[in-house]
Amino acid sequence: MANEHYFSAQPESDARPRRITVTLAGRTLNLATAAGVFSPDRLDAGTRVLLQSVPPPPATGALLDVGCGWGPLSIAMALQAPEAEVWGVDVNERVLDLARANAATAGARNVTVRLPEAVPKDLRFATIWSNPPIRVGKDELHSILLTWLPRLEPGGDAWLVVAKNLGGDSLQRWLAETLDTDLVVTRATTDRGYRVIRVHRTR
Repeated sequence: MANEHYFSAQPESDARPRRITVTLAGRTLNLATAAGVFSPDRLDAGTRVLLQSVPPPPATGALLDVGCGWGPLSIAMALQAPEAEVWGVDVNERVLDLARANAATAGARNVTVRLPEAVPKDLRFATIWSNPPIRVGKDELHSILLTWLPRLEPGGDAWLVVAKNLGGDSLQRWLAETLDTDLVVTRATTDRGYRVIRVHRTR
């Protein structure tokens, strides 16, 4: 459909399933994707930059992937931290099914994929990784980030990757101006036109 986007809750376009080969956490995997999802043909450049930039996830605790898509960040975290509890959230029912299937293919049994409202309200996260859905619009993006970033545990870090030409610098400024003072916002790195933003909870 002309007005359908990868953040549509229930894509009405034909799924046209396909498989792609990607390397996550040092493992080569053949994973499922489909039409009507973000980056169905390859691991997108922003996600690749994030994976190359972040430190390993905490070995235990709850870890979160915001806007999980077909699952690359969730799977990468789960394979690196098999004792952790990895949550992937998205609003697109098609990608939720894909992410669950791909986690099973990868042997990442510690991944739980849900709609955002299905995540327990009292759950706090040791880390958050996200290639956030910039194209949902500024107001919706801000709402998403304000929902999840305050749920970092003390000492926890969120890592966000945003293209400079899609507002990476302005998003960093907005986060720094808007979040509570115990959430410290810095730029971790710049790589191939992408900003990796770190949000650290001090207490």
